[in-house]
Amino acid sequence: MTNINLQKGHLLIAEPSIIGDLSFNRSIILIADHNPEGSIGFILNKPLDFTLQDLIPEIEIPFEVYNGGPVEQDNLYYIHKTPELIPNSIEISDGLYWGGDFQKVTELIKKDQLKGEDIRFFLGYSGWETNQLTSELRSNTWILSENMHRKRIIEKVNTSFWKEKMLELGGDYSIWSNAPENPTYN
Repeated sequence: MTNINLQKGHLLIAEPSIIGDLSFNRSIILIADHNPEGSIGFILNKPLDFTLQDLIPEIEIPFEVYNGGPVEQDNLYYIHKTPELIPNSIEISDGLYWGGDFQKVTELIKKDQLKGEDIRFFLGYSGWETNQLTSELRSNTWILSENMHRKRIIEKVNTSFWKEKMLELGGDYSIWSNAPENPTYN
């Protein structure tokens, strides 16, 4: 476990040892909320095979939709950096927000006032009960990291972000950056 204290806005980087877990293997998760009752986060680097338009046909712009996590995968969530445009948003940290008035989001997209670099959509979220995430950090399931990209994380994260983080961590982690996702392919 790192020396930083877990708080919303931080990133969880899946340890290479998480193998076979379809949701969390090679995941980077943004912690959207952390309090005594538990934690909520969204997987940033796992795009799904459909767009927002596939889910909501009246939105004609094909925003990517990501797998946010294994909880409530039939619900749509979003993070963004435009609280002045989206009422009732909840601040995560450093100019990054989640939720807010979805009807307003829809209007803004239709008017071309909200771009892909401003917002990211997720089906589902990642959730932990009281002390569960702290326990997982102690058992080295995750690497806790500050979000150095702040609100730019929306446009920064892509499918190779986990690999980039392994290279940044260096040492033995560098070896994992080129290993196949499924070790049986090696």
